[in-house]
Amino acid sequence: MNLYVGNLPYEISDEDIRGLFEPHGEVSSVSLIKDRETGRMRGFGFVEMPNDMEAQAAIQNLDGTEYKGRVLKVNQAKPREERGGGGRGGYGGQRRGGGRGGDRGRSSSGGGGRRRDEW
Repeated sequence: MNLYVGNLPYEISDEDIRGLFEPHGEVSSVSLIKDRETGRMRGFGFVEMPNDMEAQAAIQNLDGTEYKGRVLKVNQAKPREERGGGGRGGYGGQRRGGGRGGDRGRSSSGGGGRRRDEW
């Protein structure tokens, strides 16, 4: 079972997490999530435990407990939601000022269009 572990201290290591979970059963992997740009811990991670009963015991015993000054959040990880592709923001895929609006796309020199300061 894959477990989500949240509200982790930023200075925690994989070994620290493994030591926290192993008293409750076998831990097959630990994955702490780091920020892509800074490399700094983001305060959460995932623990994979192959035995579901042991994983449930870990949830029961660790969720809501304090660890290094932080109250842990431990539960069964939910499948990652599919994110919409594209990343186009709030303009519906069109560029600002393009596509509609008469003279907007024309340059201010020539063609009889409005000057930029008249828009």
